[in-house]
Amino acid sequence: MNPLPAAVGRYLDRHALEGPWQLAGEGRTGFAGAVVIPSLAEGDRLFKTLHSLAANPQEWTAHFLVVVVVNQGILSAAGAQRQNVLDLARLAGRGDAPGLCLAWVDAASPGREVPARQAGVGFARKLGMDLALTRLDWSGAPLLVCLDADTLVEPSYLQAIAAHFRESAQGAAVVPFRHQPGAGPLQQAAIERYELFLRSYVYGLRLAGSPYAFNSVGSAMACRASAYVRCGGMNCRKAGEDFYFLQKLAKTDGIGQLSGTTVFPEPRVSERVPFGTGRSMTRLLAGDARAVLFYPAAVFRILAAWLRTAGENLPGPAEQLLAQAEKISPVLADYLDHSGWLTVWPRLQATHQTNPNLRQAFHAWFDGFKTMRLVHLLCESGLHRGEPAEVLPEYFHWGGHRCPGAVVEMLEELRLLDGAAARISLSKN
Repeated sequence: MNPLPAAVGRYLDRHALEGPWQLAGEGRTGFAGAVVIPSLAEGDRLFKTLHSLAANPQEWTAHFLVVVVVNQGILSAAGAQRQNVLDLARLAGRGDAPGLCLAWVDAASPGREVPARQAGVGFARKLGMDLALTRLDWSGAPLLVCLDADTLVEPSYLQAIAAHFRESAQGAAVVPFRHQPGAGPLQQAAIERYELFLRSYVYGLRLAGSPYAFNSVGSAMACRASAYVRCGGMNCRKAGEDFYFLQKLAKTDGIGQLSGTTVFPEPRVSERVPFGTGRSMTRLLAGDARAVLFYPAAVFRILAAWLRTAGENLPGPAEQLLAQAEKISPVLADYLDHSGWLTVWPRLQATHQTNPNLRQAFHAWFDGFKTMRLVHLLCESGLHRGEPAEVLPEYFHWGGHRCPGAVVEMLEELRLLDGAAARISLSKN
C-alpha cells in the first residue's frame, strides 16, 4: 500500500468524521476510484443500482471500489431500521452484487447510528468518501464518484468517467442525467416538469455567462480525490449538499461537463428532505402546480448585464461599479450593498493584482449561492415566476433556438443543449 499524501493525512486529521464507522467487505487497497452510494432503507432499489454498476466491463469494475453507506439517524422510523438490517445482510452475502469490489459502512446498527442533528444524505456521502480515501491508489490520480441508491447507470459509466478525467484539466465534473419514467401519466408529467425546471435554471445561467451553469444532482457528480481534499471535502447538509459541494469544487478546481454516459435517477416521491426532487414530486402529484414555477428570462438578462459589467471594469472603483449596477437593476444594487460590496471589492482588488486572478476572485465571491439569491430577490420584486409556456420561449429565443411547444419537447431540447455544452467544455481542455 502506498503511503497517503501529506495533504490527505492532514485532511483526515482535520475534517474526517469521528465515530465507530469503518469499511467492511472488500479489504483491498490501490483502487483507481471509488463510487459512494448513501442508502437509507432502499431495499431492492439499492440492489438494482448495484446490478447496473456490475454491468460495466470487468476491466473497469476491478479498479473501482463501490462503497455503500447504510445509514439512519437515531430517531429513524422502525420500518427504516428493519429495512437497513435486511440490506446490510444482503450486502454481507454479496450474491446480489456479483463482480463488484464491494464495501459497505454500517451506520445503522445500534451504537452506530448517525446523531439526529447530523443524519442525512450529506453526512452519508461524506462518511463514505472520507473512508474511501485510504483505499485509493495515490501513485496515480484517483477519483471519487457520487451515486444514489435509486439511480441506474449504463455499462459505459465507469469508462466514461475515467476517460473524462484523463482528458480534462478540471478537478470535477457533472454526469449527464435523465430521470427514469414515472409510474403513470401523472408521475411522468410531474417529473418532466421538475427536470425541465432544473435544466431551464442551468440554461439561464449559461446564457448569462455564469461559471456556475451546471446541474447540481447528487447522483451525478465526480471529482479527482485530490480536488476533494483541496476543497475541504463533502459537507453534512441534510439537503442541498450537492449544490454546496459542487460550488466549492468550482472555486478550487473547476467543474466540467462529462459526456459519454448517462445516469437515471428514480422520480421518487419523498419527504425526507425539505426541498429537492422528492418534495417537489410530492407537491406536484398533490395537484400543486405552483410547487414548480419557472424563472423569467429577464432575471438572467439582469445577471448577464451585471457579470458583463463587472468583468469589463475590473480595475473600477467599488462605488462606480455599484452605480452601474443601480442602472441595471435597483434590486441588484441593493443586494450588492447589503452583501458588503463596498468593502469586499477594494479588498479583492488589493489582494489580486492581475485581471485573471481578480476575475476568479470576483466569481468566488459572487458565487452560485449569491447568484441564486439574486434570482429569487428579482422574482420577489416583481419579475414573477410562471408556467414554462409563458417564460421559456424567451430563453430559447435568446439562445438562438426554436422554442418547442410542449413541456416534453422543451425538456428534450434542453437535454440536447446540455449535451452540446458538455462537448464544448471538453474541447476547451
